[in-house]
Amino acid sequence: MFEIDGSQKSGSGTILRLAVALAAIKSEPLHITNIRQNRPKAGLKPQHLESVFTAAKLCNAELKGATLESRELWFTPHEIRGGKVEAEIGTAGSIPMLLMTVLPICLFAKESVQLQVSKGGTDTTHAPTINYLRNVFLPALRRMGVEAELSVQRYGYYPKGNGEATLTVKPTPKLQPFRLESFGKLQTIQGISTCTFLADRKVADRQAKTATKTLATKGYDANIKILNDASNPVQKGSSIALWAETDSGVILGSDAIGELRKMAEAVGMEAGEKLLAELEVHATVDEHLADMLVPYVALSEGTSTYLTREVTEHLEANIWLAEKMLGARFTVNRVGGLYKVEKMAEN
Repeated sequence: MFEIDGSQKSGSGTILRLAVALAAIKSEPLHITNIRQNRPKAGLKPQHLESVFTAAKLCNAELKGATLESRELWFTPHEIRGGKVEAEIGTAGSIPMLLMTVLPICLFAKESVQLQVSKGGTDTTHAPTINYLRNVFLPALRRMGVEAELSVQRYGYYPKGNGEATLTVKPTPKLQPFRLESFGKLQTIQGISTCTFLADRKVADRQAKTATKTLATKGYDANIKILNDASNPVQKGSSIALWAETDSGVILGSDAIGELRKMAEAVGMEAGEKLLAELEVHATVDEHLADMLVPYVALSEGTSTYLTREVTEHLEANIWLAEKMLGARFTVNRVGGLYKVEKMAEN
């Protein structure tokens, strides 16, 4: 049985989500304590609970302690089956975070998985936006052989949520290594600026215009699409996702979320400045993709290497957990102005 102390490293929901995924893949029972111990309100929130339930559906797991605000969980997985699965968060909890919990599990299923997640948030704070997943995260995983598609039926925002998305995944138990050590030459910067029932205030346009101006201050041109969405009649909101691609295969991303009393111009500037920070140092993955890749490179064959601008608490936590649960070996070393993350090939 895996015994995991959820207060270690980041002490966040990241440890819970990744621990559940890796336990399912290894088909070994998990006992995790001190869940989200380092967060203001510790324990399982609705989005974490639904992530656990969805993972359990995929592998017919037995659960104990799976209740709201619980700080201790027993998760006993069985065979990962696949097929059609439905999940319902019921709040504005992050749909992308739920998807990231179960995607690694889906790769080891007996058949393809079609997961429909409803009544959640597609674009919320402290989580990647749905368009970041579609245009940065999933394309990065395709380099490793992952075949996954993500579609949005309804955008959802805080506080009511009501978003809906569908993830389709083909089993890929043998992952290729992820190697990106050269930034290469910048080819394009693209983006999508989205607003739901805010077209009359030109929110998506204003976000895109400011992001474009922000990037232009450093000489970068951007092509940002405008999406005036009307999919969610109960919750207005907005977001913007940007990504830069180079001829070596690098995709650097950034995003930002609209909030009450936060000007559309501030949202666009935030996303633009985040992407500039990555472009200026020639990272090969952005700081968020750096930690999101860890479970996949840990499960892959051979040596994986990439360069990131920062060593975040989530990167440290994911490496710690992957080493503990999978026996993978990582090194993180300073190389010039960047950090080289390397997962060693098994002997």
